[in-house]
Amino acid sequence: MNKKDLDKFEKLLLERRAGLMADIGHLRESTANSTQTEAAGDLSTHAYHMADLGTDANEREKSFYLASKSGRFLYHLDQALRRIADGTYGNCEICGKEISHARLEAVPHARFCIACKEKEEQKQAGR
Repeated sequence: MNKKDLDKFEKLLLERRAGLMADIGHLRESTANSTQTEAAGDLSTHAYHMADLGTDANEREKSFYLASKSGRFLYHLDQALRRIADGTYGNCEICGKEISHARLEAVPHARFCIACKEKEEQKQAGR
């Protein structure tokens, strides 16, 4: 892979990373740092209805799930940036062949070529 391509993919990865960091920041601001009372927008001291508490708990759980998923995606983006820095970006980690540019444009943090990724998914499905 040439320098121009690496620069293009690095820019793409950094853009996705910046967007993800903004999303994580929004999640943190909107739910993770607020109490149940603040999250519901109710600052009174009156008791909640049990259904409201359940809904609030469900929303907070969803937010934590999304934050966890975002954290894993951030890890993969950072690993792709590391591979650019160490010169291994764009090569399949299993067979060593070059990953197609079309695949890297769709999934810039891809570690495997299409053939190896399909084999990996088949193994996981056959557990």
